[in-house]
Amino acid sequence: MNDVHSLTPQEAAALTRRVTSYSVATASVLVAIKIAAWLASSSIAMLASAADSALDLLAALTTFFAVRYAAAPPDAEHRYGHGKAEGFASLVQAGLVFASAALIGQHAIDDFMHPHPIAAGGWAMAVMVVSIVLTGLLINAQNRVLKQAASVAVSGDRAHYVADFASNLIALVGIGVAAWLGFQQMDAVAALAVAALLLWGAVGVFREASGQLMDHELPDEVRAQIVALMTRDPQVTDVHQLRTRAAGPYVHIQMHVDLDPELTLEAAHEVIVAAEKRVLDAFPAADIIIHADPRGRAEPHGGAFAETHAA
Repeated sequence: MNDVHSLTPQEAAALTRRVTSYSVATASVLVAIKIAAWLASSSIAMLASAADSALDLLAALTTFFAVRYAAAPPDAEHRYGHGKAEGFASLVQAGLVFASAALIGQHAIDDFMHPHPIAAGGWAMAVMVVSIVLTGLLINAQNRVLKQAASVAVSGDRAHYVADFASNLIALVGIGVAAWLGFQQMDAVAALAVAALLLWGAVGVFREASGQLMDHELPDEVRAQIVALMTRDPQVTDVHQLRTRAAGPYVHIQMHVDLDPELTLEAAHEVIVAAEKRVLDAFPAADIIIHADPRGRAEPHGGAFAETHAA
């Protein structure tokens, strides 16, 4: 069974709500202590890290509300649910990370050209150590959630904090070298490295979010699992026109299946319902549509997405 899609929507929503609350709390603490450390030290690397954490807080708040909206059940105006709110939230996150990288890069280049000494280096380094510990704990919590619940918004939030974890390590080294060894430009070099990491992370978040918003198919192994569950009953002899997509905590699955053309409508319905239940046991958050075809007698299907060999 695919663990990522094995929770009910309610269980997945509870997990994502909890971990996004942790994210907001962590970002709030990091912003506060980094601003204090920057005011005390005048470190450009610390300013870069504080600016990044401030945008992380905004992104965390976006994710906080997005996962709650995405988990709302379908209504009259959104019959497919609200799951794509997570994808939109991730796009906002990617934009904020790009903005953060640009801001940090600008300040780092200016400081590289006009370096200044680092004050209160020990205090600044202590703040970075605390940041590394808090960020590591949050990433660990996010990893546990993502093993159980598919959430592109939480995944995007985690990408921010993974980049933060690496950038905090870089900033720690930069501040230490600048404060204790007197190589003042190392502080700006560290800030530039942080900006590069943020850009790399933003590209990953953008790709994942756009994939969901563009209805990218589920992984091949998941599709194969769906086919195997459907054909566990020998009366279902073929599955075709299988289409899948994810939308926040939900999975949408539709397919055509071949059945014996001599089956009565009631018997065919029983076969389809039993197959649907097998898929729902593995994917409780799935919305499933199954079309039955009389084996060997079905006409080619038309419409905007007519059946093709590739499908």
